Amino acid sequence: MKTLKEVKCGETVSVAKLNGSGALKRRIMDMGITRGTKIFVRKVAPLGDPVEITVRGYELSIRKNEAEKIEVV
Repeated sequence: MKTLKEVKCGETVSVAKLNGSGALKRRIMDMGITRGTKIFVRKVAPLGDPVEITVRGYELSIRKNEAEKIEVV
C-alpha cells in the first residue's frame, strides 16, 4: 500500500489506514486526517520535508515521518 509520503504534487488521494499509535496517531486524527478523508498534495519542500496538503478545506503542513504513517489509495 502507498503512503502519503510517496504521493506526488497535484494528486488527490483518500486515506485508507492510519498506522502508528499513541500520541502521534491522536495528533494526526486531531488534524482531521481520518479514514476516507480526501487529501490533495499541494507542495513538497525541496528536501521532502514538510509536505503541504489540503484537508477538509484547509491547508496543513506535515512532516515526512507523519506522512509515512498515513496509508492512501
